[in-house]
Amino acid sequence: MRPGTGGGAREAATLTTPNGSPVEVRRSARRTRTVAAFWEDGTAVVAIPARFTAAQEREWVHKMLAKLHRQGERQAAAGRRRPATDEALAAHAAQLSAQYLGGRSLPTSVRWVSNQNSRWGSATPAEGTIRLSDKLRPMPQWVIDYVLLHELAHLLVASHNAAFWKLLEAYPETQRAKAFLEGVSFATSRGMDKDAD
Repeated sequence: MRPGTGGGAREAATLTTPNGSPVEVRRSARRTRTVAAFWEDGTAVVAIPARFTAAQEREWVHKMLAKLHRQGERQAAAGRRRPATDEALAAHAAQLSAQYLGGRSLPTSVRWVSNQNSRWGSATPAEGTIRLSDKLRPMPQWVIDYVLLHELAHLLVASHNAAFWKLLEAYPETQRAKAFLEGVSFATSRGMDKDAD
């Protein structure tokens, strides 16, 4: 280790993203000018040239974490990730787990089902399986993501206790999605969904 790099390494070891995911800074002698950031097994990795000073490291880590955050927001807003198949849904679940749960929730299967009329989603922690209702398909992507994260969180904490809700704090649309789904449930229970022109 070169003199003057120890402080940056110690600082990087304690870094986390706004949603609590760990951050790893990788210095590379082969990397001379470019800086990159990507997700790897629930960790935000920032790759920088080995010659960077501690100040340059702090500056670039801050910039690249902001870039990763913006990319995630754009993808969610655009709905480009709308998973149509069970395979796409499982891949999307893995991505959400990495982004918001540190990659700790690892379902064995994730699939759309048409026989769930009273629930938006369900999880079976003992088997590691998740099922989402087909009724979610036309809803906004941020609502689908919330339900999927809700079920991913159940694979880690079975009940709706404080530890469970703490896991969902990282997702910025949690309260909005809960309100949206409550509104849909209210309208459906009173037949209002059929009255709309």
